Amino acid sequence: MLQLRVLGLNSGTCMDAIDISLVEFRQESPEAPLYMIPLKYDELPLNDKDKRDTLRLIVENRSSPQELCELNFRLGHMFADAIDRFAREHDIDLSRDVDLVASHGQTIWHQPDPGPGETKSTLMMGEPTVLANRTGKTTVNDFRAAEQQVGRQGAPLACFQDALALVHPTLNRVSQNIGGIGNCAFVPAEKDGGIDEAYDFDTGPGNVLIDAAVRYSSNGEREYDKDGEMGARGKVHQPFVDEFLKNPYFDRKPPKTTGRELFGDDTAIKMIERGRSLGLSDDDMVATITRITAASIVLSYQRFGTKQPLDEIYFCGGGSFNPNIRAYIQECFPNARLSLLDKCGITAASKEATSFAFMGLECLLGRPMIVPSIEPQEPVICGKITPGRNYGELIMKVAAFHEAWNKTASCTRANGMNGTGGTAKKVARKSHASWLPAVRDLRVKDNQTRAKEQRDPVFMNGKHSK
Repeated sequence: MLQLRVLGLNSGTCMDAIDISLVEFRQESPEAPLYMIPLKYDELPLNDKDKRDTLRLIVENRSSPQELCELNFRLGHMFADAIDRFAREHDIDLSRDVDLVASHGQTIWHQPDPGPGETKSTLMMGEPTVLANRTGKTTVNDFRAAEQQVGRQGAPLACFQDALALVHPTLNRVSQNIGGIGNCAFVPAEKDGGIDEAYDFDTGPGNVLIDAAVRYSSNGEREYDKDGEMGARGKVHQPFVDEFLKNPYFDRKPPKTTGRELFGDDTAIKMIERGRSLGLSDDDMVATITRITAASIVLSYQRFGTKQPLDEIYFCGGGSFNPNIRAYIQECFPNARLSLLDKCGITAASKEATSFAFMGLECLLGRPMIVPSIEPQEPVICGKITPGRNYGELIMKVAAFHEAWNKTASCTRANGMNGTGGTAKKVARKSHASWLPAVRDLRVKDNQTRAKEQRDPVFMNGKHSK
Protein backbone atom coordinates (compact mmCIF):
# COMPACT_ATOMS: atom_id res chain seq x y z
CA MET A 1 0.00 0.00 0.00
CA LEU A 2 1.20 3.48 -0.87
CA GLN A 3 0.85 6.15 1.80
CA LEU A 4 2.49 9.56 1.30
CA ARG A 5 1.99 13.05 2.67
CA VAL A 6 2.52 15.87 0.19
CA LEU A 7 2.85 19.59 0.88
CA GLY A 8 1.34 21.59 -1.99
CA LEU A 9 2.21 25.26 -2.53
CA ASN A 10 0.78 27.90 -4.83
CA SER A 11 1.02 31.65 -5.36
CA GLY A 12 -1.52 32.93 -7.84
CA THR A 13 -1.70 35.74 -10.36
CA CYS A 14 -2.72 38.32 -7.75
CA MET A 15 0.12 37.32 -5.39
CA ASP A 16 -2.22 37.93 -2.46
CA ALA A 17 -0.88 34.99 -0.41
CA ILE A 18 1.01 31.71 -0.51
CA ASP A 19 -1.47 28.85 -0.26
CA ILE A 20 -0.14 25.73 1.48
CA SER A 21 -2.00 22.45 1.83
CA LEU A 22 -0.81 19.25 3.52
CA VAL A 23 -2.52 16.26 1.94
CA GLU A 24 -2.24 12.55 2.66
CA PHE A 25 -2.68 10.09 -0.20
CA ARG A 26 -3.38 6.37 0.18
CA GLN A 27 -3.74 3.73 -2.51
CA GLU A 28 -3.69 -0.05 -2.29
CA SER A 29 -2.59 -0.50 -5.90
CA PRO A 30 -2.37 1.64 -9.06
CA GLU A 31 -5.85 0.61 -10.25
CA ALA A 32 -7.48 0.83 -6.81
CA PRO A 33 -9.25 4.02 -5.69
CA LEU A 34 -6.90 6.82 -4.64
CA TYR A 35 -7.86 8.33 -1.29
CA MET A 36 -7.09 12.01 -0.78
CA ILE A 37 -7.17 13.25 2.82
CA PRO A 38 -6.67 17.03 3.23
CA LEU A 39 -5.01 17.53 6.63
CA LYS A 40 -3.97 21.18 7.03
CA TYR A 41 -4.34 24.38 5.03
CA ASP A 42 -3.27 27.98 5.45
CA GLU A 43 -2.66 31.20 3.55
CA LEU A 44 0.58 32.95 4.42
CA PRO A 45 1.67 36.47 3.46
CA LEU A 46 4.31 37.13 0.84
CA ASN A 47 7.43 39.13 1.52
CA ASP A 48 6.51 42.69 0.46
CA LYS A 49 9.76 43.40 -1.39
CA ASP A 50 9.69 40.09 -3.27
CA LYS A 51 6.07 40.74 -4.22
CA ARG A 52 6.75 44.28 -5.46
CA ASP A 53 9.79 43.24 -7.46
CA THR A 54 7.97 40.29 -9.01
CA LEU A 55 4.93 42.34 -10.03
CA ARG A 56 7.17 45.07 -11.41
CA LEU A 57 9.04 42.53 -13.52
CA ILE A 58 5.77 41.09 -14.85
CA VAL A 59 4.08 44.45 -15.51
CA GLU A 60 7.08 46.14 -17.12
CA ASN A 61 8.07 42.98 -19.04
CA ARG A 62 11.75 43.86 -18.97
CA SER A 63 14.62 42.84 -16.72
CA SER A 64 18.29 41.89 -16.72
CA PRO A 65 19.59 38.31 -16.47
CA GLN A 66 20.91 39.20 -13.01
CA GLU A 67 17.45 40.30 -11.83
CA LEU A 68 15.85 37.12 -13.14
CA CYS A 69 18.51 34.94 -11.56
CA GLU A 70 18.31 36.61 -8.15
CA LEU A 71 14.52 36.75 -8.09
CA ASN A 72 14.26 33.02 -8.81
CA PHE A 73 16.30 32.23 -5.71
CA ARG A 74 14.61 34.91 -3.59
CA LEU A 75 11.21 33.41 -4.39
CA GLY A 76 12.57 29.97 -3.53
CA HIS A 77 13.55 31.27 -0.10
CA MET A 78 10.19 33.03 0.23
CA PHE A 79 8.36 29.73 -0.33
CA ALA A 80 10.74 27.93 2.05
CA ASP A 81 10.09 30.59 4.72
CA ALA A 82 6.35 30.03 4.24
CA ILE A 83 6.80 26.28 4.74
CA ASP A 84 8.77 26.89 7.94
CA ARG A 85 6.05 29.17 9.28
CA PHE A 86 3.29 26.77 8.23
CA ALA A 87 5.05 23.94 10.06
CA ARG A 88 5.47 26.00 13.24
CA GLU A 89 1.92 27.29 13.34
CA HIS A 90 0.34 23.90 12.63
CA ASP A 91 2.65 21.77 14.77
CA ILE A 92 4.05 19.88 11.79
CA ASP A 93 7.38 18.08 12.02
CA LEU A 94 8.75 18.33 8.47
CA SER A 95 11.12 15.42 8.98
CA ARG A 96 8.30 13.13 10.15
CA ASP A 97 5.05 14.47 8.70
CA VAL A 98 5.97 15.38 5.10
CA ASP A 99 7.25 13.09 2.33
CA LEU A 100 7.17 15.38 -0.69
CA VAL A 101 6.95 19.09 -1.53
CA ALA A 102 5.01 20.10 -4.66
CA SER A 103 5.48 23.76 -5.56
CA HIS A 104 3.73 25.49 -8.42
CA GLY A 105 6.01 28.47 -7.90
CA GLN A 106 5.19 31.94 -9.18
CA THR A 107 4.07 32.45 -12.76
CA ILE A 108 6.27 35.07 -14.42
CA TRP A 109 5.10 34.59 -17.99
CA HIS A 110 2.80 32.17 -19.78
CA GLN A 111 2.63 32.15 -23.57
CA PRO A 112 0.25 29.45 -24.80
CA ASP A 113 -0.53 30.98 -28.21
CA PRO A 114 2.69 32.35 -29.71
CA GLY A 115 2.62 34.77 -32.59
CA PRO A 116 4.89 34.71 -35.65
CA GLY A 117 8.50 34.17 -34.62
CA GLU A 118 7.51 33.34 -31.02
CA THR A 119 7.61 30.05 -29.13
CA LYS A 120 4.99 28.43 -26.93
CA SER A 121 6.53 28.70 -23.47
CA THR A 122 5.99 29.24 -19.77
CA LEU A 123 8.17 30.46 -16.91
CA MET A 124 7.64 29.64 -13.23
CA MET A 125 10.02 30.91 -10.54
CA GLY A 126 10.86 29.73 -7.03
CA GLU A 127 14.09 27.72 -7.17
CA PRO A 128 13.25 24.10 -6.19
CA THR A 129 16.77 23.31 -4.98
CA VAL A 130 16.25 25.92 -2.26
CA LEU A 131 13.09 24.14 -1.12
CA ALA A 132 14.66 20.68 -1.30
CA ASN A 133 17.72 21.80 0.64
CA ARG A 134 15.94 23.79 3.34
CA THR A 135 13.15 21.26 3.94
CA GLY A 136 15.22 18.15 3.27
CA LYS A 137 12.33 16.90 1.14
CA THR A 138 12.27 15.92 -2.49
CA THR A 139 10.53 18.70 -4.41
CA VAL A 140 8.43 18.65 -7.58
CA ASN A 141 7.84 21.85 -9.54
CA ASP A 142 7.25 23.35 -13.02
CA PHE A 143 4.09 21.42 -13.92
CA ARG A 144 3.01 23.42 -16.96
CA ALA A 145 5.94 23.02 -19.36
CA ALA A 146 5.31 19.34 -20.16
CA GLU A 147 1.69 20.10 -21.06
CA GLN A 148 2.79 22.75 -23.54
CA GLN A 149 5.40 20.46 -25.07
CA VAL A 150 2.70 18.05 -26.29
CA GLY A 151 0.62 20.86 -27.75
CA ARG A 152 -1.69 21.74 -24.90
CA GLN A 153 -2.22 25.15 -23.28
CA GLY A 154 -0.47 24.36 -19.98
CA ALA A 155 -3.32 26.00 -18.10
CA PRO A 156 -5.62 26.02 -16.25
CA LEU A 157 -4.63 22.46 -15.11
CA ALA A 158 -7.98 22.13 -13.36
CA CYS A 159 -9.70 19.34 -15.22
CA PHE A 160 -7.87 16.31 -13.83
CA GLN A 161 -8.79 16.89 -10.16
CA ASP A 162 -12.16 18.54 -10.72
CA ALA A 163 -13.36 15.75 -12.99
CA LEU A 164 -12.40 13.06 -10.51
CA ALA A 165 -13.83 14.90 -7.50
CA LEU A 166 -17.11 16.06 -9.07
CA VAL A 167 -18.20 13.40 -11.56
CA HIS A 168 -21.75 12.23 -10.84
CA PRO A 169 -23.96 9.52 -12.41
CA THR A 170 -26.71 11.90 -13.56
CA LEU A 171 -25.77 15.52 -12.74
CA ASN A 172 -23.86 17.89 -15.02
CA ARG A 173 -21.45 19.97 -12.98
CA VAL A 174 -18.95 22.77 -13.42
CA SER A 175 -16.19 23.86 -11.08
CA GLN A 176 -15.53 27.61 -11.21
CA ASN A 177 -12.27 28.89 -9.78
CA ILE A 178 -12.06 32.65 -9.25
CA GLY A 179 -8.47 33.51 -8.47
CA GLY A 180 -6.60 36.30 -10.22
CA ILE A 181 -7.89 34.73 -13.43
CA GLY A 182 -11.14 32.79 -13.65
CA ASN A 183 -11.17 29.23 -14.94
CA CYS A 184 -13.81 26.55 -15.20
CA ALA A 185 -13.92 22.79 -15.58
CA PHE A 186 -17.05 21.23 -17.06
CA VAL A 187 -17.72 17.71 -15.77
CA PRO A 188 -20.57 15.97 -17.63
CA ALA A 189 -22.62 13.30 -15.91
CA GLU A 190 -21.37 9.74 -16.29
CA LYS A 191 -24.31 9.05 -18.59
CA ASP A 192 -22.93 11.78 -20.89
CA GLY A 193 -19.31 10.67 -20.87
CA GLY A 194 -18.17 11.65 -17.37
CA ILE A 195 -14.46 12.24 -16.84
CA ASP A 196 -13.61 11.26 -20.42
CA GLU A 197 -15.62 14.23 -21.72
CA ALA A 198 -14.52 16.77 -19.06
CA TYR A 199 -12.72 19.91 -20.21
CA ASP A 200 -11.46 23.21 -18.81
CA PHE A 201 -10.45 26.70 -19.91
CA ASP A 202 -9.93 30.22 -18.58
CA THR A 203 -13.11 32.30 -18.47
CA GLY A 204 -11.27 35.64 -18.26
CA PRO A 205 -10.43 38.03 -15.43
CA GLY A 206 -11.15 36.87 -11.90
CA ASN A 207 -10.03 39.08 -9.04
CA VAL A 208 -7.06 40.70 -10.75
CA LEU A 209 -8.90 43.74 -12.14
CA ILE A 210 -11.17 44.10 -9.10
CA ASP A 211 -8.18 44.09 -6.76
CA ALA A 212 -6.37 46.67 -8.90
CA ALA A 213 -9.37 49.00 -8.74
CA VAL A 214 -9.60 48.62 -4.95
CA ARG A 215 -5.87 49.33 -4.50
CA TYR A 216 -6.14 52.37 -6.75
CA SER A 217 -9.18 53.83 -5.00
CA SER A 218 -7.73 53.27 -1.51
CA ASN A 219 -4.20 54.45 -2.37
CA GLY A 220 -2.93 50.97 -1.59
CA GLU A 221 -4.55 50.74 1.86
CA ARG A 222 -6.85 47.88 0.82
CA GLU A 223 -5.90 44.89 -1.31
CA TYR A 224 -9.35 43.56 -2.22
CA ASP A 225 -13.09 44.21 -1.90
CA LYS A 226 -13.80 42.45 1.38
CA ASP A 227 -17.19 40.70 1.31
CA GLY A 228 -17.98 42.62 -1.88
CA GLU A 229 -18.86 45.74 0.14
CA MET A 230 -17.69 48.32 -2.41
CA GLY A 231 -19.32 46.45 -5.26
CA ALA A 232 -22.60 46.24 -3.34
CA ARG A 233 -22.61 50.00 -2.71
CA GLY A 234 -21.79 50.90 -6.29
CA LYS A 235 -23.93 50.99 -9.40
CA VAL A 236 -23.01 48.87 -12.41
CA HIS A 237 -22.39 50.83 -15.61
CA GLN A 238 -23.78 48.32 -18.09
CA PRO A 239 -22.50 49.97 -21.32
CA PHE A 240 -18.98 49.77 -19.85
CA VAL A 241 -19.49 46.06 -19.19
CA ASP A 242 -20.84 45.42 -22.69
CA GLU A 243 -17.93 47.27 -24.27
CA PHE A 244 -15.34 45.29 -22.31
CA LEU A 245 -16.92 41.96 -23.22
CA LYS A 246 -16.25 42.71 -26.90
CA ASN A 247 -12.63 41.73 -26.22
CA PRO A 248 -11.76 39.02 -28.79
CA TYR A 249 -10.72 36.64 -26.01
CA PHE A 250 -14.35 36.06 -25.06
CA ASP A 251 -15.18 34.94 -28.63
CA ARG A 252 -12.31 32.45 -28.88
CA LYS A 253 -13.27 28.81 -28.64
CA PRO A 254 -11.55 26.65 -26.01
CA PRO A 255 -8.98 25.39 -25.38
CA LYS A 256 -7.75 28.79 -24.26
CA THR A 257 -5.96 30.41 -21.37
CA THR A 258 -5.06 33.94 -20.36
CA GLY A 259 -3.32 35.95 -17.67
CA ARG A 260 -1.78 39.29 -16.80
CA GLU A 261 -0.48 39.66 -20.34
CA LEU A 262 -4.10 40.41 -21.36
CA PHE A 263 -5.92 41.25 -18.12
CA GLY A 264 -3.25 42.94 -16.00
CA ASP A 265 -2.45 46.24 -14.35
CA ASP A 266 -2.20 48.10 -17.66
CA THR A 267 -5.73 47.02 -18.51
CA ALA A 268 -6.97 47.97 -15.04
CA ILE A 269 -5.47 51.47 -15.23
CA LYS A 270 -7.09 52.08 -18.62
CA MET A 271 -10.43 50.89 -17.22
CA ILE A 272 -10.17 53.16 -14.20
CA GLU A 273 -9.28 56.16 -16.36
CA ARG A 274 -12.23 55.35 -18.62
CA GLY A 275 -14.51 55.09 -15.59
CA ARG A 276 -13.36 58.45 -14.27
CA SER A 277 -14.12 60.05 -17.64
CA LEU A 278 -17.65 58.65 -17.36
CA GLY A 279 -18.07 60.09 -13.87
CA LEU A 280 -18.08 56.76 -12.04
CA SER A 281 -17.37 56.78 -8.31
CA ASP A 282 -14.87 54.37 -6.77
CA ASP A 283 -17.72 52.12 -5.66
CA ASP A 284 -19.30 52.28 -9.12
CA MET A 285 -15.98 51.32 -10.69
CA VAL A 286 -15.55 48.30 -8.42
CA ALA A 287 -19.19 47.27 -9.00
CA THR A 288 -18.73 47.53 -12.76
CA ILE A 289 -15.47 45.56 -12.86
CA THR A 290 -16.99 42.93 -10.54
CA ARG A 291 -19.88 42.57 -12.98
CA ILE A 292 -17.38 42.11 -15.81
CA THR A 293 -15.88 39.13 -13.98
CA ALA A 294 -19.31 37.62 -13.31
CA ALA A 295 -20.60 38.33 -16.82
CA SER A 296 -17.50 36.82 -18.43
CA ILE A 297 -18.16 33.60 -16.51
CA VAL A 298 -21.81 33.54 -17.59
CA LEU A 299 -20.84 34.28 -21.19
CA SER A 300 -18.32 31.43 -21.14
CA TYR A 301 -20.96 28.98 -19.93
CA GLN A 302 -23.49 30.12 -22.50
CA ARG A 303 -21.08 29.97 -25.43
CA PHE A 304 -18.81 27.07 -24.55
CA GLY A 305 -20.59 25.00 -21.91
CA THR A 306 -21.90 21.48 -22.29
CA LYS A 307 -24.96 20.81 -24.42
CA GLN A 308 -26.78 19.53 -21.35
CA PRO A 309 -28.17 22.09 -18.84
CA LEU A 310 -26.01 22.79 -15.81
CA ASP A 311 -27.28 21.19 -12.63
CA GLU A 312 -24.63 22.36 -10.16
CA ILE A 313 -21.91 25.02 -10.03
CA TYR A 314 -19.10 24.62 -7.50
CA PHE A 315 -17.05 27.69 -6.57
CA CYS A 316 -13.46 27.89 -5.36
CA GLY A 317 -10.74 30.53 -5.11
CA GLY A 318 -10.81 33.89 -3.34
CA GLY A 319 -13.49 35.37 -5.60
CA SER A 320 -15.91 32.59 -4.67
CA PHE A 321 -16.58 34.52 -1.45
CA ASN A 322 -17.74 37.64 -3.33
CA PRO A 323 -21.55 37.63 -3.00
CA ASN A 324 -21.99 40.00 -5.95
CA ILE A 325 -20.39 37.54 -8.35
CA ARG A 326 -22.37 34.59 -7.02
CA ALA A 327 -25.67 36.46 -7.06
CA TYR A 328 -25.32 37.45 -10.71
CA ILE A 329 -24.43 33.92 -11.78
CA GLN A 330 -27.40 32.52 -9.84
CA GLU A 331 -29.65 35.09 -11.51
CA CYS A 332 -28.47 33.95 -14.94
CA PHE A 333 -28.73 30.23 -14.09
CA PRO A 334 -31.78 30.08 -11.80
CA ASN A 335 -32.14 26.31 -12.08
CA ALA A 336 -28.54 25.53 -11.18
CA ARG A 337 -27.52 24.84 -7.60
CA LEU A 338 -24.60 26.91 -6.35
CA SER A 339 -22.18 25.63 -3.72
CA LEU A 340 -18.67 26.06 -2.47
CA LEU A 341 -16.31 23.27 -3.45
CA ASP A 342 -16.11 22.41 0.26
CA LYS A 343 -19.09 20.12 -0.24
CA CYS A 344 -16.94 17.56 -2.02
CA GLY A 345 -14.27 17.57 0.70
CA ILE A 346 -11.79 20.05 -0.82
CA THR A 347 -12.22 23.56 0.57
CA ALA A 348 -12.80 26.42 -1.85
CA ALA A 349 -9.71 28.22 -0.59
CA SER A 350 -7.36 25.21 -0.69
CA LYS A 351 -8.32 23.80 -4.09
CA GLU A 352 -5.25 24.94 -6.05
CA ALA A 353 -2.66 24.07 -3.41
CA THR A 354 -4.34 20.68 -3.01
CA SER A 355 -4.31 20.08 -6.76
CA PHE A 356 -0.57 20.77 -6.93
CA ALA A 357 -0.02 18.31 -4.09
CA PHE A 358 -1.91 15.78 -6.24
CA MET A 359 0.17 16.64 -9.30
CA GLY A 360 3.39 16.28 -7.30
CA LEU A 361 2.34 12.77 -6.26
CA GLU A 362 1.55 11.79 -9.85
CA CYS A 363 4.92 13.07 -11.08
CA LEU A 364 6.79 11.14 -8.40
CA LEU A 365 4.89 7.94 -9.23
CA GLY A 366 5.35 8.42 -12.97
CA ARG A 367 1.75 8.41 -14.12
CA PRO A 368 -0.09 10.81 -16.41
CA MET A 369 -3.22 12.73 -15.57
CA ILE A 370 -6.59 12.84 -17.25
CA VAL A 371 -6.38 15.01 -20.37
CA PRO A 372 -9.18 17.53 -21.09
CA SER A 373 -11.34 16.21 -23.93
CA ILE A 374 -10.83 19.31 -26.11
CA GLU A 375 -7.01 19.23 -25.97
CA PRO A 376 -4.46 17.06 -27.85
CA GLN A 377 -4.67 13.66 -26.19
CA GLU A 378 -1.01 12.60 -25.88
CA PRO A 379 -0.44 11.64 -22.23
CA VAL A 380 2.41 13.26 -20.34
CA ILE A 381 3.85 13.28 -16.82
CA CYS A 382 3.88 16.82 -15.48
CA GLY A 383 6.60 18.23 -13.26
CA LYS A 384 10.32 18.12 -12.57
CA ILE A 385 11.85 16.34 -9.58
CA THR A 386 14.61 17.82 -7.41
CA PRO A 387 15.92 15.16 -5.00
CA GLY A 388 15.95 15.98 -1.30
CA ARG A 389 17.65 14.15 1.52
CA ASN A 390 14.75 11.66 1.60
CA TYR A 391 14.98 10.82 -2.11
CA GLY A 392 16.31 7.28 -1.62
CA GLU A 393 13.51 6.46 0.82
CA LEU A 394 10.89 7.79 -1.60
CA ILE A 395 12.32 5.88 -4.54
CA MET A 396 12.13 2.64 -2.54
CA LYS A 397 8.41 3.25 -1.88
CA VAL A 398 7.74 4.10 -5.50
CA ALA A 399 9.68 1.04 -6.70
CA ALA A 400 7.65 -1.25 -4.43
CA PHE A 401 4.42 0.27 -5.75
CA HIS A 402 5.57 -0.23 -9.35
CA GLU A 403 6.73 -3.79 -8.70
CA ALA A 404 3.33 -4.81 -7.37
CA TRP A 405 1.72 -3.20 -10.43
CA ASN A 406 4.07 -4.90 -12.89
CA LYS A 407 3.24 -8.31 -11.45
CA THR A 408 -0.50 -7.61 -11.67
CA ALA A 409 -0.20 -6.20 -15.19
CA SER A 410 1.80 -9.21 -16.37
CA CYS A 411 -0.85 -11.59 -15.08
CA THR A 412 -3.61 -9.50 -16.64
CA ARG A 413 -1.88 -9.41 -20.01
CA ALA A 414 -1.38 -13.16 -19.87
CA ASN A 415 -5.05 -13.72 -19.09
CA GLY A 416 -6.04 -11.36 -21.87
CA MET A 417 -3.91 -13.18 -24.42
CA ASN A 418 -5.40 -16.48 -23.29
CA GLY A 419 -8.85 -15.09 -23.89
CA THR A 420 -9.86 -15.52 -20.27
CA GLY A 421 -10.85 -11.95 -19.59
CA GLY A 422 -11.40 -8.51 -21.02
CA THR A 423 -9.05 -6.68 -18.69
CA ALA A 424 -6.02 -6.65 -20.99
CA LYS A 425 -7.53 -3.66 -22.76
CA LYS A 426 -7.51 -1.75 -19.48
CA VAL A 427 -3.79 -2.24 -19.11
CA ALA A 428 -3.12 -0.93 -22.59
CA ARG A 429 -4.45 2.55 -21.90
CA LYS A 430 -3.18 5.49 -23.89
CA SER A 431 0.17 5.82 -22.12
CA HIS A 432 3.64 4.38 -22.30
CA ALA A 433 4.03 0.79 -21.09
CA SER A 434 6.28 1.72 -18.17
CA TRP A 435 3.86 4.34 -16.85
CA LEU A 436 1.24 3.60 -14.26
CA PRO A 437 -2.36 4.02 -15.42
CA ALA A 438 -3.96 7.41 -14.78
CA VAL A 439 -6.15 7.68 -11.69
CA ARG A 440 -9.83 7.28 -12.54
CA ASP A 441 -11.31 6.91 -9.07
CA LEU A 442 -10.52 9.64 -6.52
CA ARG A 443 -12.20 9.54 -3.11
CA VAL A 444 -11.84 12.60 -0.92
CA LYS A 445 -11.99 12.11 2.82
CA ASP A 446 -11.61 14.53 5.69
CA ASN A 447 -9.00 13.82 8.34
CA GLN A 448 -11.45 12.82 11.06
CA THR A 449 -14.48 11.10 9.58
CA ARG A 450 -15.71 9.12 6.63
CA ALA A 451 -15.57 9.95 2.93
CA LYS A 452 -17.42 13.12 1.98
CA GLU A 453 -20.78 12.53 0.36
CA GLN A 454 -21.12 14.37 -2.96
CA ARG A 455 -24.66 13.37 -3.80
CA ASP A 456 -26.63 15.71 -1.54
CA PRO A 457 -24.70 18.95 -0.98
CA VAL A 458 -26.03 21.82 1.11
CA PHE A 459 -26.23 24.85 -1.12
CA MET A 460 -25.45 28.33 -0.03
CA ASN A 461 -28.05 30.70 -1.41
CA GLY A 462 -31.28 31.12 -3.29
CA LYS A 463 -34.10 28.61 -3.38
CA HIS A 464 -31.65 25.71 -3.08
CA SER A 465 -30.26 26.64 0.35
CA LYS A 466 -31.23 24.54 3.35
